[in-house]
Amino acid sequence: MKALVFQGPGQTAWQDVPDPVLQDAADAIIRVDVVTICGTDLHIIKGDVPEVAPGRVLGHEAVGTVVETGSDVRTVRPGDRVLISCISACGRCRFCREGHYGQCRGGGGWVLGHTIHGTQAEYVRVPFADLSVHPLSASIDSYDGVLLADIFPTSYEVGVLNGNVRPGDTVVVVGAGPIGLAAIVCAGLYSPGRVIAVDLDESRLAAARSLGADATASAAEEPEQLVDDLTEGLGADVVVEAVGLPEAFDMCTRMVRPGGRVANIGVHGKPATLHLEDLWIKDITITTGLVDTYSTPMLLRMMAAGRLASSPLITHRFELEQMDEAYDVFSRAGDTGALKVALGGPQHNEITAPAQP
Repeated sequence: MKALVFQGPGQTAWQDVPDPVLQDAADAIIRVDVVTICGTDLHIIKGDVPEVAPGRVLGHEAVGTVVETGSDVRTVRPGDRVLISCISACGRCRFCREGHYGQCRGGGGWVLGHTIHGTQAEYVRVPFADLSVHPLSASIDSYDGVLLADIFPTSYEVGVLNGNVRPGDTVVVVGAGPIGLAAIVCAGLYSPGRVIAVDLDESRLAAARSLGADATASAAEEPEQLVDDLTEGLGADVVVEAVGLPEAFDMCTRMVRPGGRVANIGVHGKPATLHLEDLWIKDITITTGLVDTYSTPMLLRMMAAGRLASSPLITHRFELEQMDEAYDVFSRAGDTGALKVALGGPQHNEITAPAQP
């Protein structure tokens, strides 16, 4: 089969690799129907995630069709259309029993495209399938559903819930990329008083407004002043960092009110300065975290009911074999206007397992 393979910092290739096979009774082999590229994949290619070894198939978000399952799999069967979660969960370790699947110590956590081969391929092996894939309702389009593999549960859990967004709050989202836009949508579920989006790119700010942002500001034009003006100098109740740059994190700490919360979602490849000399006396809460995806079933129900907006997050669609072109468009988002790119695999009339290597 073909897959997108990381070959070291700055290098990838869409190439032939062995087809995946069942390695454990809890595995499922899934044909990839729709897959996306994540900002984290760009961090990997830059060399910011050294645990990813050359030769790894990238990707951790997809919708697909089950073609084969191990003998222990009970919740899905061949022919089922499923969402592949970015987090795998053994279901047995201490953290899984507490719902902290991202910290799984039984072989799960963020493994796809990280420590095992991922989803940017024609087929993928998913471990712990009973907890790591979710059957998709017929009412959910695959291109909508794939957004619940990562960005929506991440924004909801690590941004909105960690930030403790409450009715009437002023919420600032720094970074209007896919994660930040999903955070705006999810914050809206809690009836905030206002949501302010900050970004350098006007097209992304326009997308933020279309998804519910009440005000927007360019990151290059002192957005702190807008926040001060709208809050009478108090500052925001919650600030969500959805960029992953030291200067963005620092901006967030300057915007938050005394007693407020900064929820960091962004993946940071470089150290960020924490000005405790200023923050301690303001009683600021700062949270970080890897998504656990415990909210995915609830978010799927909301999407099936038409209560979770996903458009216009996917701005570009490609065929699966156009992976190199899709990466180029996604990595130059400032020039191309890309938010989330999606790639569709071949749609087969019959479900067949991949050939054995």
